[in-house]
Amino acid sequence: MTDSRYWETAAAEETRAIGRQLGLAAQAGEVYALDGDLGAGKTVFCKGFAEGLGIRETVNSPTFTILQIYEEGRLPLYHFDVYRIEDPEEMEEVGLDEYLEGSGVCLIEWAQRIEELLPAHTHYIEIRRDPGRDPGFRRITMH
Repeated sequence: MTDSRYWETAAAEETRAIGRQLGLAAQAGEVYALDGDLGAGKTVFCKGFAEGLGIRETVNSPTFTILQIYEEGRLPLYHFDVYRIEDPEEMEEVGLDEYLEGSGVCLIEWAQRIEELLPAHTHYIEIRRDPGRDPGFRRITMH
């Protein structure tokens, strides 16, 4: 994706709303790679994205399970958290390829840990705080 989109948010609900907006527009087969420090808002963004897909189930970060699957929306959501992955080859055990080629949408938190496994059409989303700004401020860039 050559275009970049950029947002600034002042609170978690605004970050969630950006996720919701992108979830409403999401198409089957899309992959979203999320990057940001601990507490940057990746899971908040994912909650909004799930809402945009019509998922009402509570969305939590799958840190210890690596993958949570939500199937009640208009498209299945495959929500990965690969923070604990030490070697990208571990993703074979999870069946990453099946989900990347599946009929749903993949959201991958800490995706930089498995970047070499991601398809060329991946949407990269960076969520950053700015220490010089209000604690709720986030800068979200998608490219």
